[in-house]
Amino acid sequence: MNDIEIIKNTIPQIRRDILRMVHANNSGHPGGSLGCTEFLSALYFKIMKHNKSFQMNGENEDLFFLSNGHISPVLYSVLARSGYFPIDELKTFRKINSRLQGHPTTHEKLEGIRIASGSLGQGLSVAIGAALTKKLNNDKHLVFSLHGDGELQEGQIWEAVMYASGNNVDNLIATIDYNKRQIDGDISDVLPLGNLKRKLESFDWLVIEEKNGNNIDAVIKCLTKAKAMTGKGAPVAIILHTEMGNGVDFMMGTHKWHGSAPNDEQLQIALSQNQETLGDY
Repeated sequence: MNDIEIIKNTIPQIRRDILRMVHANNSGHPGGSLGCTEFLSALYFKIMKHNKSFQMNGENEDLFFLSNGHISPVLYSVLARSGYFPIDELKTFRKINSRLQGHPTTHEKLEGIRIASGSLGQGLSVAIGAALTKKLNNDKHLVFSLHGDGELQEGQIWEAVMYASGNNVDNLIATIDYNKRQIDGDISDVLPLGNLKRKLESFDWLVIEEKNGNNIDAVIKCLTKAKAMTGKGAPVAIILHTEMGNGVDFMMGTHKWHGSAPNDEQLQIALSQNQETLGDY
């Protein structure tokens, strides 16, 4: 199999990981995790140049920062299946003294995690700092970040957006998971974002809008295009249209699975829609 076929074969297994982790503790956030499976798979298995022999300073490699830290299950699964730590450790998700807390933290020293995230709105500022550090160190590698669309209701995001363009942070690619849902309902009912592409462009960002955010081929093509746009004097944003709960029919089309765990029966239904490909932990 070529690398794209391997990624496509891995995606159902990552969904299974997410579902099993959240179910085991009756706690977690499956909706956004499932919706970002293709993005993080494309990023870690194809796009980023990263070092599985983890070093906190991240020199001479691409970096990723998860700002919407509640979707930690998908990040943990991708990191484990990338070789950062044993896949078997996924079974410790959200348990006492586990390195795999509900929101990623740093004091557990989990390989692949460089910031504690979950306080929404902060991740873009951190990513900008890392990108500027790479510039100061003449490190030509890139910084990637991921943000929830509801997170864009935070004022700090827009301060960071303004700062990044004003300081020509052109080694940064920030992706917005645009599933149009958040914990309390649809974005349009809680606080509409308006024309997001036009807003980002008005802050002098280069913007790509990808409507097929759950199609792995489209996501890889989009990220490849975004990489080609770096180094041109402006930060790059991707508006990635995804479906919350993607891959599990009863979790799609609603915000109700933002932070709810499936029961035993629901787990089996969800797993049956995502056949085992690489082996469960």
